[in-house]
Amino acid sequence: MSQPSSPQYHAGDDTRTLNGRPVDLESGSSARDRALPKNAPRPLSLKDRVVRITWSWFPCTMSTGGLANLLGEQPYTFTGLKTIGKIFFILNLMLFITFTALIIARFAMKPRAFSTSLHHPSESFFFGAFWVSIALILTGAQSYGGPETGPWLTTAMRIVFWIYYACEMVVAVAQYHIIFETERLDISEALPGWILPAYPFLVTGILAAKVAGSQPLWSAVQIIVAGLMGQGLGWMLALFIYAVYLSRLIQHKLPDASKRPGMFIAVGPTAFTCAGLIALGTEAKSALPDDFLSTPSIPAGELWSGMSVAAGLFIWLMAIWFSALSAISVLRAVQRMEFSLSWWALVFPNVGLALATINVGNTLSSRGIKIFGSALTVLLVVLWFICTAFHIRAILRRDLLAVGKDLDVEYVNKQHDRKAEKQRD
Repeated sequence: MSQPSSPQYHAGDDTRTLNGRPVDLESGSSARDRALPKNAPRPLSLKDRVVRITWSWFPCTMSTGGLANLLGEQPYTFTGLKTIGKIFFILNLMLFITFTALIIARFAMKPRAFSTSLHHPSESFFFGAFWVSIALILTGAQSYGGPETGPWLTTAMRIVFWIYYACEMVVAVAQYHIIFETERLDISEALPGWILPAYPFLVTGILAAKVAGSQPLWSAVQIIVAGLMGQGLGWMLALFIYAVYLSRLIQHKLPDASKRPGMFIAVGPTAFTCAGLIALGTEAKSALPDDFLSTPSIPAGELWSGMSVAAGLFIWLMAIWFSALSAISVLRAVQRMEFSLSWWALVFPNVGLALATINVGNTLSSRGIKIFGSALTVLLVVLWFICTAFHIRAILRRDLLAVGKDLDVEYVNKQHDRKAEKQRD
């Protein structure tokens, strides 16, 4: 009885699987080399990746928090929309806590790099994004938490609002002073991101209107007045930067392809000012007493509301103009674009435009404008998922949190080492 012969392998024979199918070792080796090139840098340790977290990660929470608030302001709703908004709010809260913990860990390991991060051109302007994220969390807490909680939240929001207001004033003054004193910025490199230290004030109007809506009248009036003053400061600072930015566009070329999404930051000041003015006017209509400014013969609330609508309409198209200009610039370079954290500017500033559009539509009772605002919301949700997918992909591919990939973070962190050496000497 014959025994089954065992397979014979000879030098030069093709390697085969257990089923007898040939295996192309050269093809497999090439695929492996492409996936893991021999000359590729070794993956960084967790510690080395953490010290590369910068302030420029917080536009992600600006976009997520802004979208959560936008979903809560929709003129046309459906069952489950509020739940979706709450999910975005909770997700944003988790992201903010995570990013804050990581950047605290970075500066705990390199504490002397903190001061450099507040004036280095590539990172410092994004410090404002951290504070905008806080404002959006407070707005979402009032929107989604207010109806579900007791009167304690009303008192808590009043206290937190004034603390935040004081902090953003310190940030707006101190950071611009630090930048003016330590840096010499080139006008040919001017970007709308230079507005970011003033951005916390640009969302103050929306925050103040939301908080004032649940306050007793005496507190509501104070918060509305403070909101208008803060919105004015943010708007005026933005106007100054607008002049510099437009001078750059006139005299020099457009930003590099991967930086062009950052052009959308210019949409935010006008859009959020329009939305904030109208929202404050709506609250003032019911909150201002008859004898406000000692003029009982003039209905101050009605007058304030009417003027806010006129002022909002006056600048609304400017936000649309900046958005259209930025969109054309991005589309013409989209094939040359690589992901960077500035992509989140595709979402957040346009959240302000959508909010402004919805407020205008509600005020004018215009169905067409409200539909336009809802369409913008759908587009922004799609863009948020696109940015999220590319952000995660960039981390996995080591296009972020890797050597030479994170906005000159090596230079900022090296300042810690140099300062430490000087102290030892």
